[in-house]
Amino acid sequence: MDPQSLLEPLKAWSGDNAWIVQVFIVVFGALLLNVVQKSLLRRIHRRLREVTENPWDDALVKALQRPLGLLIWILGLAFAADIVRQETEAPIFSAVGPLRDIGVIATFAWFLVRLIRNVQDNLIRIHEAQQAHYDRTTIDAISKVLRASVIITAALVALQTLGFSISGVLAFGGIGGIAVGFAAKDLLANFFGGLMVYLDRPFEVGDWIRSPDRDIEGTVEEIGWRLTRIRTFDKRPIYVPNSVFTSIAVENPQRMTHRRIYETIGIRYADIDVMDAITRDVRQMLLDHPAIDSSQTLMVNFNAFGPSSVDFFVYTFTKTTVWTEYHEIKHDVLLKIAAIIDRHGAEIAFPTRTLHLPDPIHVDEQPTFAGKPLPPMPFEE
Repeated sequence: MDPQSLLEPLKAWSGDNAWIVQVFIVVFGALLLNVVQKSLLRRIHRRLREVTENPWDDALVKALQRPLGLLIWILGLAFAADIVRQETEAPIFSAVGPLRDIGVIATFAWFLVRLIRNVQDNLIRIHEAQQAHYDRTTIDAISKVLRASVIITAALVALQTLGFSISGVLAFGGIGGIAVGFAAKDLLANFFGGLMVYLDRPFEVGDWIRSPDRDIEGTVEEIGWRLTRIRTFDKRPIYVPNSVFTSIAVENPQRMTHRRIYETIGIRYADIDVMDAITRDVRQMLLDHPAIDSSQTLMVNFNAFGPSSVDFFVYTFTKTTVWTEYHEIKHDVLLKIAAIIDRHGAEIAFPTRTLHLPDPIHVDEQPTFAGKPLPPMPFEE
């Protein structure tokens, strides 16, 4: 049999189904290109980390890795689908062009969102590594605004690509916004409450806050557009709607400049003659204490005749605002005050009561009851 005759059917099949070969080549090319770009970006990322300490190029490469692979597949599959459409003329493949355009827009928006997120993480990591002061709340707010802007812009461009009028969409959004505003007033109130927190900045992420109006106290972990997450001191999370912060008072102890020691101490009435010496020595001790800020108000004065003591008060401020350090300082100050009182031969008073009787009391040698002597009580050794 002639070999040429055997190849004739194969040539005929390949001529009639050349589009299948083309589709295979396009899909294989997309797969190969995706593998190459992944390997290339990994090498570039590794090389950049070895050569330079600049974190911004790392953020760019990391943000590009996954969106670039998706973009290659979108373009490759769209090209293959276009080949199939030209061969089969199936109506379903007429949607390939718009879907490809939307995919490209979504991929580009995804890349920008990832880039913004990576830049935000790098900024926070750099400041924490350098132990430098930074405003994490502002960084989070700017990052969220930029990501929202990218997503909204991408959605409008996609609508324009599909043939919708953006002006009509915006007009519809203005009319529908009234209805949405009534239906979702609580959601909008929380959104604007979060916006006010970002603008007024009564607290930041990491601050210890509390409210005298509500049972809220803890460390701020996250400020979202709808909720703020606060971690209490017993490690329970509290999720507070942002609209609450527009109607309550919020204390921020994290921003205090000093911590106050305010104690009242009483000594016995018998020691009132050394009161002046005690208060004078306590005042000097506070002035000499390295942890006490003597530039702030410092008072040690006799101020009250108590029911069972004469009282003086101590009013001063520590240099530190750290809660644990403050209590160590207060512990030391109170022990030194007790030592000063003891050095002057005085004692810290405690509640006592003196009973005065008008006539002396006589105790019989043998107790009686109803005129008769009681038997002696048994005694056991």
